[in-house]
Amino acid sequence: MALFQLNPEDPFSFPLPELVEKDEPACIGGDLSSERLITAYQFGYFPWFSPGSPLLWWNPDPRFVIFPEELKVAKSMRPYFNQKKYRVTYDTAFEEVIKNCRDTYREGQLGSWIDQRIITAYQELHRLGFAHSVEVWDQEDSLVGGLYGIAIGKVFFGESMFAHARDASKFGFISLVRRLKDQGYELIDCQQRTSHLASLGGRAISRNDFTKILEKITPETTERGPWTVH
Repeated sequence: MALFQLNPEDPFSFPLPELVEKDEPACIGGDLSSERLITAYQFGYFPWFSPGSPLLWWNPDPRFVIFPEELKVAKSMRPYFNQKKYRVTYDTAFEEVIKNCRDTYREGQLGSWIDQRIITAYQELHRLGFAHSVEVWDQEDSLVGGLYGIAIGKVFFGESMFAHARDASKFGFISLVRRLKDQGYELIDCQQRTSHLASLGGRAISRNDFTKILEKITPETTERGPWTVH
């Protein structure tokens, strides 16, 4: 099946999810304007491409997600919280977080998909109050982990995470999920399966079910602007 070519003049021109391949790129082209990105997430699409290549958009089936009430916290993580080994903040160092996600080596990958186009686009989403960062600091106030993603309605769309200290990304993610649960969020999109996210309670659902959830809860009021610790 040929890739659906996005209309560069129309940020809302995404195909119906059921018309695209399950585990291949769904669309090509368009741009990374804030309007298009927000629309993409609402329909289940996200950008993922190699630096220097055309823009590719994905909407995989199945979709890997975490329902906040299904979060699993391993016994090995409890001392981290009991001893307050790390400190978590939100939206205090967005640029640092996304650049650390770009620069962190990942086994089996030749490089990062996060190029300057992504950084510029998501910084604008952060300025508009949709993109958020989670920062994890050690006891010397060094940034040792974090993640970023997009919040629309009652869904958090996770994008990338990094860790420079043991279990720092898990600490940040667990803290985020607890915060989202307290704030009434119903779903965290993890895009694709990793053993790391599976250990935290992630599971696969069909794209059809994922789309139905988005239709129901992305129209809800979005908590825009910088997040604070609750």
